[in-house]
Amino acid sequence: MRLQNKVALITGAGGGIGKETALLFAAEGASVVCVDYNAGPNEEVAAAINAAGGKAIAVKADVSKAADCEAMVKAAEDTYGKLNIIFNNAGISHADDDDAITTSEEVWDLTFQINVKGVFLGCKYGIPALRRAGGGSIINTASFVAILGAATPQLAYTASKGAVLSMSRELSAIHAREGIRVNALCPGPLYTELLMKYLNTEEKRQRRLVHIPMGRFGQAKEIAYAALYLASEESSFVTGSEFLVDGGITAAYTTPL
Repeated sequence: MRLQNKVALITGAGGGIGKETALLFAAEGASVVCVDYNAGPNEEVAAAINAAGGKAIAVKADVSKAADCEAMVKAAEDTYGKLNIIFNNAGISHADDDDAITTSEEVWDLTFQINVKGVFLGCKYGIPALRRAGGGSIINTASFVAILGAATPQLAYTASKGAVLSMSRELSAIHAREGIRVNALCPGPLYTELLMKYLNTEEKRQRRLVHIPMGRFGQAKEIAYAALYLASEESSFVTGSEFLVDGGITAAYTTPL
């Protein structure tokens, strides 16, 4: 088992990438702290892990609130005695996110509160716990749009993921000598509820697929396997990376003509 005797905290664990990662980490031996704002789905993920013979607890938290982030880290240490892995994965893509002219301040602020401040607070309270454990791995969910930009306007989301990427790079340099690795996981377009609510017709889906060299959307479990690598000792010399799992889309649009 690749995460035997490790304790992992995963935000956004109630669905999508977070859910698949929680299930996979538990299957690989980790004790998992499942964190989500939506209590019901989050509790179901933790219950599924425990029913399968793994170890998990469910913690309700709003990652934009300092007290909630402090409490989720405390829950990990109180329950399992330590914290080795933090996957700051919770995020939103607002339906009213558009270009600079159209996007409201409210949508901009909400997106940054969750997508950027949530990662900052996860690190703020999680890094001292990793120090107490003798080091560990932090994985922050960014996106391929942090590198390329988006083909259709979603300015707040794209800017927020750029912030996550740059934050991850700086944290990796600051904490490398402490045995704390920090990487930005950058998924490409995925067949998840987050994206499919926008690509809600076959025509829209095909218009996006034409840009992906592999010709298909990624699956949340494929991102979970990438997170597993970054969480495990197999990636012991990997820090500060923009870890792309995007079906080749970034290569296709950054290759010189």
